[in-house]
Amino acid sequence: MNNNLTQKRIDFLAKDYSRGFIKYCGLQALKIKKGSFESQVLIGENHRTQDHFIHAGLMATMADHTAGYSAFTMVSEDYRILTIEFKINFLKPAYGSALKCRSHVINKGKHIIVSESKVYDVRDKSEKLVAKGIVTMMAVPAEHIAKTKF
Repeated sequence: MNNNLTQKRIDFLAKDYSRGFIKYCGLQALKIKKGSFESQVLIGENHRTQDHFIHAGLMATMADHTAGYSAFTMVSEDYRILTIEFKINFLKPAYGSALKCRSHVINKGKHIIVSESKVYDVRDKSEKLVAKGIVTMMAVPAEHIAKTKF
């Protein structure tokens, strides 16, 4: 792939991003470029803890999944991305009306890709950095996944 993504690839990634559990959580793609991906979720009461903060599990899911799609921008359509490991630091409680996540690839090897995710709490019109994650992923040929028996 060259340095730019085709509109067809961008459209595919945006649609593919919000399926299954991620759709249930309400995460949506915002901006997609080669090596970076931005997502958002509008916060409902179902995303909050008993103390009305945004649940850390939602932030971790968002950081992991958005990082995966930043990596997905770096490989051909013949590959899928699987998380090997991730670490997240929660910096502040989140309590706003939305979360945004900006992820970008910080290292791309032949099969291993590492991305950094920053999660922001949207409070009124400002954004506060509330979590930062590092996600290590593996690019796997799609044909190998298709052969896996679940």
